[in-house]
Amino acid sequence: MENKFTFFEKFIMISTKETLLFLLVLFGLFYFMYYLAQKRVSSSKRTLLSTAIGLLLGIAIQAYSGFSDEPMKIKYVAEITTWYSLFGNGFIDLIKMLIIPLVLVSIINVIVNINANTDVKKLTRLTLIITLGMVAISSIVGFIVSSVFKLGSSSIVLGNGESKIKEVKNVVTIIRELIPSNPIKAMVDFNVIGIVIFAMFIGLAARYIQNKDENKVKTFIDYIANLHAIISRMTVLVIRLLPYAVIPLLANTIAQRGLKSIKDVLLFIALLYVAVVIQFIIQGLFLVLHGVSPVTYFKKASKPLVLAFTSRSSAGTLPLTISTLTKEMGVNQSTANFVASFSSTAGMQGCAGIYPTMLVVFLANANGITIDATLFIMTVVVVTLGSVGIAGVPGTAITAASVSVNGVGFGALFNQINPILAVDPILDMGRTCLNVSGGMTNSIMVDKHLGLFSKDKFNEFKKVTE
Repeated sequence: MENKFTFFEKFIMISTKETLLFLLVLFGLFYFMYYLAQKRVSSSKRTLLSTAIGLLLGIAIQAYSGFSDEPMKIKYVAEITTWYSLFGNGFIDLIKMLIIPLVLVSIINVIVNINANTDVKKLTRLTLIITLGMVAISSIVGFIVSSVFKLGSSSIVLGNGESKIKEVKNVVTIIRELIPSNPIKAMVDFNVIGIVIFAMFIGLAARYIQNKDENKVKTFIDYIANLHAIISRMTVLVIRLLPYAVIPLLANTIAQRGLKSIKDVLLFIALLYVAVVIQFIIQGLFLVLHGVSPVTYFKKASKPLVLAFTSRSSAGTLPLTISTLTKEMGVNQSTANFVASFSSTAGMQGCAGIYPTMLVVFLANANGITIDATLFIMTVVVVTLGSVGIAGVPGTAITAASVSVNGVGFGALFNQINPILAVDPILDMGRTCLNVSGGMTNSIMVDKHLGLFSKDKFNEFKKVTE
């Protein structure tokens, strides 16, 4: 009998009626999504509906557990979220499977087929200026919002636990590590910028030979083009699963966090989302300045933004980001691949801009440190430079926090934000959504300055019934 019990509890992970019930609910919701797809409901609408359903499902699991402060200690919650992760995180694994081959092949394909009027040096220069400039603006937004509301001044969440600060590296070391001395290791480490650099050298070398003697690299160029077509089709097949994956992804995020831990840092959560909304508005204003409708942009960006919100992975959203930019927003293929790939790793406005800045202000107020112009300037500079090399995967905002907090001299106080780190998934949803939107708006702005942007394609609406 004991062995039988262990089989269901430890191996099958279905040892309670609650686990079975919520699994059946999930499968029922999957069928509902399939039914809507058969009725030709657009993928965007199904994805948005899945977001609402996932949120309600997560709250339902929390309610069933009596809104426990430590839900993961309840057997059926642990089992439910484990099974849900198979479908939610399994989808993210499929997306991650595509990232390295997509970036590598796309960059090479773009360079060997790049238009004669595309200036690679100008593309790189504009990407750096716009990306880091937008990070600086997001840092300013985070500083102003948290300062106005005196974030941390009446804090009761100061902790004395073990510090979770990571090793802080200087900016020179960070940049050096982005150079792919071992391209295979860069792929394993998801060093997207390293892959971009490696792919650029292959593409530039192939293009040089192509200009000298096209026959020498014709087979290689045809192979890359065919491989790019295959990987692009794979991306479409995986992305079609998005409405199904969003439900368990968001349900897990809500179900795994106790309400008490959320209430303790409610002001921080609220202000972060206020800052995120303000930065969204600023992105919209920059689009207006570039002659682009922000309303049309946000309508077309809904799918990658929902995926970013639920998956909490900027890099994981990259295939869908590039696809949306090129197929729906009229951004040139070379610009989309280069800028979006860069922005998924460096210059993230949420994780590496707003968030670490708010932590600095929080610690300053909580410890009676004067917030003046010196702290403001130092924070914005440190945060902007520190945004280089922050990998776009869930949880790495702590690296940006470590760099920024230590960079302004608050390293000894880092353990005081441990309670905030405990609810990081809730914060990370909004941050990552902003990261991805930043990459997309950066791509549009860069493309406009290069004169490659297709406004007609951007304004064109097609009913998607995939």
